[in-house]
Amino acid sequence: MAHVQQTFTHSAAIPVSAGIGLRYQHYRDVVANNPTVGWFEVHSENYFGKGGASLHYLEKIREDYPISLHGVGMSLGLVDVLDGQHLETLKGLIARIAPGLVSEHLSWSSFGGDYFNDLAPLPYTEEALRHLVDRISQVQDFLGRYILVENPSSYLEYDYSTIQEYEFLNELSRRTGCGILLDVNNVYVSCQNHGWDAIAYLQGIAADRVGEFHLAGHTVNRVGDKEILIDTHNQPVCAEVWKLYHCAVQVVGAKPTFIEWDTDVPALSVLVDEAKQADSFMEQSREHPL
Repeated sequence: MAHVQQTFTHSAAIPVSAGIGLRYQHYRDVVANNPTVGWFEVHSENYFGKGGASLHYLEKIREDYPISLHGVGMSLGLVDVLDGQHLETLKGLIARIAPGLVSEHLSWSSFGGDYFNDLAPLPYTEEALRHLVDRISQVQDFLGRYILVENPSSYLEYDYSTIQEYEFLNELSRRTGCGILLDVNNVYVSCQNHGWDAIAYLQGIAADRVGEFHLAGHTVNRVGDKEILIDTHNQPVCAEVWKLYHCAVQVVGAKPTFIEWDTDVPALSVLVDEAKQADSFMEQSREHPL
């Protein structure tokens, strides 16, 4: 049977509740059982094809749930010209799915046409800030909508950075109008790796510009006599990140919260249970605000 393209004329707003990733392992389970979650998020690039099973299931699930598109391949911080074909394809997917949110990473992953399998951090300088303002403005103008930009996880710092990461994000949002996707696991990972103050980070972020939280698991590696945390998205959210998320909800306020699990993907019920835990923290913040 030929695939018939479905176009949704109105975006469905992402609710202030927990969502989970739509992974191919769960397509049929989601369609058959309609799990109790507020929304789904997908990696945009996984749906850049013109048809096939992935788009079929995404369109089917979009009939019942709001969808957020989260990109990993735009390489916002690159110094090359932005990939026009990538932007064109993303714009077409947005028109097709009508997502509630569209997001990208504060990172770079390509140079001279070569792409790397990682999201590398940027130096936090005024020059880099001007560059990102220009790039994000180009993207938003082309797409005809604002995007969210996610704080990265990082393992090394640039010696010549002069701006705190959260201040860089705040200023980026102020100058472009973009929102902030605050990945709480990335905050924890980066703060542990660099000795930053995670609570000061949360208190410093522009709360009114945060449009979404991410939560994920990470891995602890040893390098010599030191520990380094790696943002692997392959296990449950740890107790320390849940604690930091509780603080984030208290300081920033309740926001749509995504449970991110990309490798060693567990049963759908495991993701649903983590989403319920995030919903519980948000409910507590409503009942006992600061």
